Amino acid sequence: MLPPIPNLEVEQMEEEKRIRRLRRLVDFSLAFIAQARLSLEEAQGVVEGVRRQAHILFPDKQETFELIYTPRFFRLIAEKFTLV
Repeated sequence: MLPPIPNLEVEQMEEEKRIRRLRRLVDFSLAFIAQARLSLEEAQGVVEGVRRQAHILFPDKQETFELIYTPRFFRLIAEKFTLV
């Protein structure tokens, strides 16, 4: 019989799972915005949806999302809609 997994390990595994889920969501959303025929407002709506989901997955890490992912979305949208 295997020994029980310590609580800390379980929490770390759960956080890693949420991180992977958010990364997949961000990657998919970036690809979707890049390839789909969206208006600027629709693309911004996709970003808002990802932001909301990130807040659900990591309620206390909203600032981290803004530092890491918002610039990536901004660059893509600026390129696609020639906002620069």
